Amino acid sequence: MIKKKNILILGVTGFLGFHLAKRVLKLGWNVYGVSKHKPKKYRIISKVKYLFFDLSKEKKFILLNKYSFDHVVNLSGYAEHKNKTLTNAGHLKTVKNLCNYFKNRKLKSFIQIGSSDEYGKLNTPYLETQKCKPSGIYGKSKLKSTTYLINQNRFSVTILRFFLVYGPFQDLNRFMSQLIVTALKRKKFKTTLGNQCRDFLYVSDAINAIIKSIMRHRKVKNDIINIGYGKCIKLKKIIQLVKIETKYLNPIYGSIPLRKHEPLKNYPNIKKAKKKLNWYPKISLHQGIRKTILFYKYRL
Repeated sequence: MIKKKNILILGVTGFLGFHLAKRVLKLGWNVYGVSKHKPKKYRIISKVKYLFFDLSKEKKFILLNKYSFDHVVNLSGYAEHKNKTLTNAGHLKTVKNLCNYFKNRKLKSFIQIGSSDEYGKLNTPYLETQKCKPSGIYGKSKLKSTTYLINQNRFSVTILRFFLVYGPFQDLNRFMSQLIVTALKRKKFKTTLGNQCRDFLYVSDAINAIIKSIMRHRKVKNDIINIGYGKCIKLKKIIQLVKIETKYLNPIYGSIPLRKHEPLKNYPNIKKAKKKLNWYPKISLHQGIRKTILFYKYRL
């Protein structure tokens, strides 16, 4: 009899954690998840073994002792850009605690979800070999976590640097979900001038990248890999696409300023992901927007 894989998803109640848990359950894996907060009603999954504690508190890790894990995926962390204390605790402190806890446990893979914000204002498309120069609190904290994990020798790790992921069940404070819901509700959409150029990846493609990294963990030990669609699209273009699909949108351009450290262009070179993971994004921007609109249309 083939032994079921045991996966621990950190940040399981979030957007990506929810989608990853659903996918690996379909693969027949045992799913354990850690979160600081209980899941929202629409993200509760009955077959997940939930554990609720703060990963920045090392003493709480005793709650994991009665379980064993083959794979760990770290999707946890404080995602805001302003609170330095909470951001550092949610990322670097958590990563240090994870390294201490798993140092003598035989993990097959540890997947850390990084961020495009780690790069900063560099030439695009971003390459994994570029020297990162983040300027914001969030980007700096994520890069410190990446550096710490790559330099530690307790277990092998793979860093997946995600760009903008969107899709069903996303929180409504994110650009794409907020844009679509505002259009469906026929309200005004406050935005910048829309000249920022961004990379948008549909959630199922992002989850496929994580699964591929787990399956090919021996080939991507201590590696950093960009995960995005690989194309730069102006936010103005995204707004127009949503307007066409929903038949309504009233953008108020220039009503929101750019964030202080926000680069105008932010998109990856994804050749490494294609080569090492045999991973390719399958859902086009048009398809992804239509799928997301359909989801929210029947939930409002």
